[in-house]
Formats: sequence, structure tokens, C-alpha cells
Amino acid sequence: MSIQLSTHRFTVHDFHRMAQAGIFSEDDRVELLDGEIIEMTPIGSRHAACVARLTKILSHRLGETAIVWVQNPIRLDDRTEPQPDIAILRSRADFYKDAHPGPEDVLLLIEVADASAVVDRRVKLPLYAKAAIGEVWIVDLSEGVIQVYRQPSLQGYQTSIQARGVEQLTPEALPHLTISASDILI
Repeated sequence: MSIQLSTHRFTVHDFHRMAQAGIFSEDDRVELLDGEIIEMTPIGSRHAACVARLTKILSHRLGETAIVWVQNPIRLDDRTEPQPDIAILRSRADFYKDAHPGPEDVLLLIEVADASAVVDRRVKLPLYAKAAIGEVWIVDLSEGVIQVYRQPSLQGYQTSIQARGVEQLTPEALPHLTISASDILI
């Protein structure tokens, strides 16, 4: 005998109302992925150091040309609001104060994966592709490699390359920015 369970998928509006009602505190590490509230993996020291290093490098090299958005929400659709480690956003004077940025605002999205590699690849990456985020980097600290995904489609990213060591990375939407993989993976 097969049992059919009914589930409820939340909207971004529901998610925000739960936070306002005190169901989540500001310290709770949760994000909304395809209508499901997911507890985020705790941030280890290697992960934190990599995010801090990337933030410093990107802020310095991009200056006023873009916003470096660190571990803040991106609203992909009505049921998905992840908190990627870093998103490089189109520059806006108001810094998106009235609403979280959407896919059209993202120039580059970076996930740093230590303990979260499986979730980043199998859950988040398809959602980013479906939302047409043009380029995603997954910095895999365990493997010592940066996986670059480009050309999003409903079926996923159409191209993928790896970089390690002294190999240079240049985001398609930011052709003036070049970063060595070794600057990120030290």
C-alpha cells in the first residue's frame, strides 16, 4: 500500500512573515529553496576565511563598478530566496534597500563549498540555472578547485570549466576582472 503525504511549499512572502512573527531569529541560518525551508550548514573557519578573502579582493578590484553582496538574500522567484556566499550585483545607489536583488541584478554568484558541496551542486545550482543566473562559481575547498558554470537553461548549466593553481578566471559579465584560482584557494 502506497501512502501519499501532502506537503506545503512556502512562498517568499510566507517566509518573511514567519521571520517577522519571530519563528526565526536573525541568528537562525535558514534559507528558502524551492518552497522548502532549509537549515544552512554551519560556517567553518576555512569557509569564513575564503569568503573574507574573496570579499576583500572583489571589493578592492571592483570599487564602485559593482556591489559585493556577502551572505545576503537573492530572490530568485516566489518560492526561492537563497543566501549565496557572494553575489556581485549591478551597482545601485540605494544598495537594494527596498527589495532584495533578483536574477537580473546578479553579475556573478559565488558559493564557497566546504561541508556544503553536495547541496550547492545538487540543490542550489539547478535553481540558479532555472533563474537564469548567468555565471556561478563553486569554490570547492575540499577538492582545491573552482568550478565555473555558464550558459544557464531550464535543464542546468550548459558549460562548466575547472580552475586551480595559477589559472586565471574572468567572469563574462565583468571582463575587466581577472582573479587567479590560487588567490581564492589558499
